[in-house]
Amino acid sequence: MEKGIIIKLNKHFEEYAYEHDGVEYWLARELQELLGYADWRNFLNAITKAKDSCETTGEAVSDHFVDVNKTIPMPKGATKEVPDFMLTRYACYLIAQNGDPKKEQIAFAQSYFAIQTRKQEVLEERIQQPYFDKLSNRTSINSITGLRTSSKNITQRQV
Repeated sequence: MEKGIIIKLNKHFEEYAYEHDGVEYWLARELQELLGYADWRNFLNAITKAKDSCETTGEAVSDHFVDVNKTIPMPKGATKEVPDFMLTRYACYLIAQNGDPKKEQIAFAQSYFAIQTRKQEVLEERIQQPYFDKLSNRTSINSITGLRTSSKNITQRQV
């Protein structure tokens, strides 16, 4: 995949994100276009598989796939309500994993989420490391202090 396409897809994915009460989400019908699906019914198959994966992992499907309606324009100025979903980043990840890997956009999304997951893991490790360093230092200090206390007690008993 060309570097230019990767940059474009990454930018588009992040630009399509919304935020509500501190929760980042995407709309499924917009994600459908980003992931290269022309037909909603085909994309809905990937969503259904992703929901199954979500349920299998023990996550609450309703926390990641929220049913909403979207109004779309129709010919002659009419509008129509169509079903849509608000999707968390995790839901987008599951959809990418359950999508058609022959689609360049799906292959990108699978790679994108693998990289993002690793970045998050590294970040969490770095955040936790100072805590563990302090804990390790505290343990070392406690063992030294304990040795000094034991040594002091022995010395006092011998005197």
